[in-house]
Amino acid sequence: MTETSTTTAKAAPKARATKAKAAPAAATFPDFEAFSIPQMEVPAVFREATEKGIENAREAYAKVKTAAEDATDLIEDTFETSRQGVVEFNHKAVDAAKTNADATFNFIKDIMSAKTLAEAIELQSTFARQQFDALSAQSKEMQELATKLGTDVSAPVKEAMEKSFKDLKVN
Repeated sequence: MTETSTTTAKAAPKARATKAKAAPAAATFPDFEAFSIPQMEVPAVFREATEKGIENAREAYAKVKTAAEDATDLIEDTFETSRQGVVEFNHKAVDAAKTNADATFNFIKDIMSAKTLAEAIELQSTFARQQFDALSAQSKEMQELATKLGTDVSAPVKEAMEKSFKDLKVN
């Protein structure tokens, strides 16, 4: 009895699959004259205008692509210049901080070894003068570096803008 039910169960899915395949072949649509597309030739003038429009679009795309690539290169160069300048600026700032900290520690060591109040006041005055001079020199150096960084970063952008405006005037 078990063998018969197994055979029947396997045969049923095959019959269903056969019916499903036969159904799409029977479905066809009638041919309506109202929905047919008339055969007509495109005028040569229209074809030429279309081809010229496609060519102009390709040229415009090429120009836009070139401009986008140039802008990407400009941005990459600007960011790299900025990165290098900021790294250099930070190195100078760390060097200045180390120099100032070393000078302060030396001053503290010297003032602790002072034997009189007059000697301590003389050390304080000398230290203040030296630190003022060092701070002035460091500020000047940092200002020059910041100015150079600003010029280096803005120069390529300025050149690109001038070139773009020149190209616009020519066209």
